[in-house]
Amino acid sequence: MESLPVPSVQAMVAATGGAHVPPRYLRPEVAADAVASEGEAAIPIIDFERLLLEEEEAAAASCRVESARLHAACQEWGFFQLINHGVPDDVIQGMKANIEAFFGLPAETKQQFAQERGQLEGYGQLFVVSEDQKLDWADILYLNTQPPEHRNRRFWPDKPDTLRSTLDAYSAAVKTVADRLLAIMSSNLGLPPEVVASRCSGGGMQSVRINYYPPCAEAEKVVGFSPHSDADLLTLVLQVNQNQVQGLQVKRQDGIWVPVRPLEGAFVVNVGDILQGDDEGFEKLLKEISVNKLEPPRTAPAVWCIVWWRMAGERERENRGVLVHTEDMYAYSSLTVSLDIQT
Repeated sequence: MESLPVPSVQAMVAATGGAHVPPRYLRPEVAADAVASEGEAAIPIIDFERLLLEEEEAAAASCRVESARLHAACQEWGFFQLINHGVPDDVIQGMKANIEAFFGLPAETKQQFAQERGQLEGYGQLFVVSEDQKLDWADILYLNTQPPEHRNRRFWPDKPDTLRSTLDAYSAAVKTVADRLLAIMSSNLGLPPEVVASRCSGGGMQSVRINYYPPCAEAEKVVGFSPHSDADLLTLVLQVNQNQVQGLQVKRQDGIWVPVRPLEGAFVVNVGDILQGDDEGFEKLLKEISVNKLEPPRTAPAVWCIVWWRMAGERERENRGVLVHTEDMYAYSSLTVSLDIQT
């Protein structure tokens, strides 16, 4: 799979001041979405530390309660915020600083890591397949990070100097969280912890997608991340610049978008299609637009770091839904929610 090269949105805004949005980016239909009022509803918050207290007898009850809350969050929402996840704060802060430093580099420097024909990895945009396709209002750095043998160092920026080492530490720490979380979710489904890993024969692959959304003069008419379905196990989302730019939203079954306010340092976790199934009525979309309709138009960029944990290669499509309604397992097939990240 490959993506056609397109101009950098960040460079375009820098050159024009963002006063004009080319027609290829305009999507006025996004303004019609209904959004819940602030405080009307919220996705669950799960404390990862409590989930790991199973071996301590005195804290076992607290662990069981938190595990039940996780199970309910997966069944009823498919999304939750994960706090106290154990990824060191210096690793998270270092990742944030390096991401912002990378996108602050001159355009010609970032282009040294641009996608090449036949590749999705690198700096650019993803899944652009035609010259008349509508484009996302975003620049993206996409890299395979785990296991290390799947990395293509050609696309790993060496500027800033600490980005590679920081990304290595961050991806390893997030892998540990994802592995433990999947084991607990397996247990909640009445399965041995190793079942998910064994069904994903050949191992999994972790990828990191870093999305940079420049300011936009017509923010309510552009989309930062086109609607799509995640054929993965888990998606962990980190807000990089914790400023006034908000807009993360989850779509309920009734079609209403519920705002999410990411907690400092927390991951917003999305249960992937592989754990949810392929029921006919199931719809899960992930999209990002440049500004929350509940907020004034933004003048500062927004940055998000998205980590996908998925099966390697073509196993993604071959095994999509394999964990649902098989002889010995039942996954979270009742989920009918969507995700709308509005920044």
